[in-house]
Amino acid sequence: MRASIQQGSEPRHARILGIGAYRPRMGVGNEEIAGLIDSTDEWIRTRSGIRSRRWASADEGVLEMAEAAARQALERSGVPAEQIGCVVLATISHFRQTPAAASVLAHRIGAVNAGSFDVSAACAGFCYGLAVAKDFVRGGSASTVLVVGVERMTDMIDPRDRGTAFLFADGAGAAVVGASAEPGIGPVVWGSDGEQADTITQDRSWLEWRDELDKDPDAPFPVLSMKGQAVFRWASVSMGAVARRTLRTSGLSPEDLDVFIPHQANDRITDALVRSLRLPDSVVVARDIVEQGNTSAASIPLAMDSLLDSGRAKSGDLALLLGFGAGLSFAGQVVTLP
Repeated sequence: MRASIQQGSEPRHARILGIGAYRPRMGVGNEEIAGLIDSTDEWIRTRSGIRSRRWASADEGVLEMAEAAARQALERSGVPAEQIGCVVLATISHFRQTPAAASVLAHRIGAVNAGSFDVSAACAGFCYGLAVAKDFVRGGSASTVLVVGVERMTDMIDPRDRGTAFLFADGAGAAVVGASAEPGIGPVVWGSDGEQADTITQDRSWLEWRDELDKDPDAPFPVLSMKGQAVFRWASVSMGAVARRTLRTSGLSPEDLDVFIPHQANDRITDALVRSLRLPDSVVVARDIVEQGNTSAASIPLAMDSLLDSGRAKSGDLALLLGFGAGLSFAGQVVTLP
């Protein structure tokens, strides 16, 4: 008789066991940016809702911030680092192609038995990582998974670019995902629209920059380029439909939700999504962008941590997560808060 492949454990449910966060020390108000982009505090607040943001200092690198958030998530979850089966790190601002930042992070925190890899899905990265973590736990590939979203977006922006300089910021958020008797992470609804990939993009490739340096040693570093109005229209209209599909896939309605945590891209986009979903007034809506800015892959776990720490959300609440950004990629899922 031909030998058969043995499976691991039986399928099981998964949930978030603990959340951690790291916010850089330096707060930067609108007044400090306005002069560089020929703007005002009022103009920035009107267009984004942002009053201030956090920018990392020289000693607050991607790995340092990721480590701090990961250690806090591990402590809160009660899971020892050596029991982590996989580390998934979402980022677009770790400027070393290899090794993966996740591998270095796993070593730093003592996750000696963990597989590790990075995810590049920009602002949807944390939700992508969460979807993978859930499937790993349910399928038996890992008993627990550490998912980290971390960015130093200030390394990727031109401080004089009127379209991006006031929006982006730095930080890290982490979640430990493990087995659960009941479903704690719903099915993911995800996708991308590569036809619009140039809507949010690095303005040129590293190879193009290298070739420029041969001619001009002072060639500027590649930075993020964004068509703001196109992004606003896409997110405000298309992501409402994705959010509704996510709820239907999980067998839920807006009235079943306790919390809504969209990617903290722009407070006006959040307003448009709340209207599109017709959320009841009882649903708590994350507005972390007001004080934190847009931290790409870190924004959803940072917002979740803020709501839990402030008491505006509590353990056991049902929360709709919705990530969207460059690619144009998106992902949504409903989770039970830890």
